[in-house]
Amino acid sequence: MDNLYEKIIAGQEKVAVVGLGYVGLPLAVSFAKHVNVIGFDIDANKIKTYNNGIDVTKEIGDEEIQSSKVNFSHDESDLKNCKFLIVSVPTPVNSNKIPDLTPVIGASKTIGRNLQKGSIVVYESTVYPGVTEDICIPILEKESGLKCGMDFKVGYSPERINPGDKVNTLENIVKIVSGMDQESLNIIARIYEIIINAGVYRAETIKVAEAAKVIENSQRDINIAFMNELAMVFNKMDIDTNAVLKAAGTKWNFLDFKPGLVGGHCISIDPYYFIYKAEELGYHSQIILSGRKINDGMSKYVAENIIKKLVKSNKNLNGARVAVLGLAFKENCPDVRNSKVFEIINELQDFNVEILIVDPLVDKKEVREEHGLKIIEFTELEEIDAIVMAVPHREFKEYDFNKIKSVFKQELNEEKILIDVKSVYNKQEAKDNGFIHWSL
Repeated sequence: MDNLYEKIIAGQEKVAVVGLGYVGLPLAVSFAKHVNVIGFDIDANKIKTYNNGIDVTKEIGDEEIQSSKVNFSHDESDLKNCKFLIVSVPTPVNSNKIPDLTPVIGASKTIGRNLQKGSIVVYESTVYPGVTEDICIPILEKESGLKCGMDFKVGYSPERINPGDKVNTLENIVKIVSGMDQESLNIIARIYEIIINAGVYRAETIKVAEAAKVIENSQRDINIAFMNELAMVFNKMDIDTNAVLKAAGTKWNFLDFKPGLVGGHCISIDPYYFIYKAEELGYHSQIILSGRKINDGMSKYVAENIIKKLVKSNKNLNGARVAVLGLAFKENCPDVRNSKVFEIINELQDFNVEILIVDPLVDKKEVREEHGLKIIEFTELEEIDAIVMAVPHREFKEYDFNKIKSVFKQELNEEKILIDVKSVYNKQEAKDNGFIHWSL
């Protein structure tokens, strides 16, 4: 096994990436620039799309897909030809906020059925400490009939991809790597060093690496929750939160966090993995769980303030036309999974508010089929009562006040409401341009 790295470099062995979403696809394409790669996913339609040169994630672009040497496949028997296998499937939570390990378990079974002696399996999916060794290894052994430590080895290297970020890309972020022993750690580190320009950090154990990933996003979640709590209090005080943060930010060690909606499949999910494991051990989380409670409630809070602004402006809620700009879970990203904007829309629809959604990045067909919502162009907006800048994509940030004004009702003395969730616009300038402006 100690010459696995050399064989991969020489093209004698292959790397497999199992799960080709926002994490797996960039990983497979990056490795394929240097070594032979099989990109595997159980979704045959996704594989067909990739083979047609279309990047459904929009993370790397169609040109990269078309020029890539990745062998995209949904035939699990192709994994038999790989000795270094990376698992990058999602790890969601269920409706009760309990970790759902079904994708990781399924991927482990698939790999186990095709596992060869002398292989290394590395997990990148976010899990709580202990999952790789206590859950995944037994599955690999059962399905393969092989013995871990003798016939194959495992490691863990948490993904750190930031969807929509074209600066902090896979290659430019330090990669944490870990292995079940020194031999596997050395091989895993060397193989990842093929693509990671920023270098790798060798964690002491697999559990340390698993824990590091969980707390990275938990830390961000807590800090954003603090900002959201401040925003709610400052709103009662009629103080501009953005102005307060700008003033406080002049101190060298003030942390630069902003209030906002916390959705997606990382920051809003990972803390629950830590909370679950802590409670399993008899410890009830206090800070992390409180942060989650605050952030989970922000969609309802934003919707309530939209309703208040409509009522104070004497708008008839029944049929009021509200344009929502942005449906993705974060700016400059097409991913709508666990987007908190859906919750805002649902709250407004309870008051019979008519919602018109604009988002140039998301998959319109997917949104219509899975969520029953129609995406339109900004040019189709008219007779609007309020605009909600929910997700400030780059394109939206280019909209000036005149462009925004053009879609509102043009009656004399008609008040124009601008709900600027993440403070894209200067509050005073918005007021000077005739808007009733509200932001977190």
